[in-house]
Amino acid sequence: QVQLIESGGGLVQAGGSLRLSCAASGRTVSAYSMAWFRQAPGKEREFVAASSRNGGNTFYADSVQGRFTISRDNPANTVYLRMDSLKPEDTAVYYCAADATPSLWAVTTTTNVYDYWGQGTQVTVSS
Repeated sequence: QVQLIESGGGLVQAGGSLRLSCAASGRTVSAYSMAWFRQAPGKEREFVAASSRNGGNTFYADSVQGRFTISRDNPANTVYLRMDSLKPEDTAVYYCAADATPSLWAVTTTTNVYDYWGQGTQVTVSS
């Protein structure tokens, strides 16, 4: 099993930037496809970005394409989400998730495929 702990959330003005971190323990993060999801009040959890096990394949939701960047440092057992040009509609709790896929290249946007989840970190963007 892997345990995931997110950090880096906070309050930022529109147009600003944040970098979220997801630290993994218990097992190497290289064994997992990793993703970020978010959930705003009153809304369902939605996919944000994903990175394949080898980091060679990434995929983004249309709403964040060109503004957010997912990356991973497998030796450091950490996954990041760099968020630029933030908008008030990006306000949500952001969750890190891990999928124990055997594929080095697979990414998925489907919530129930992911086996492990962090506790979430709040991101608030003021207008």
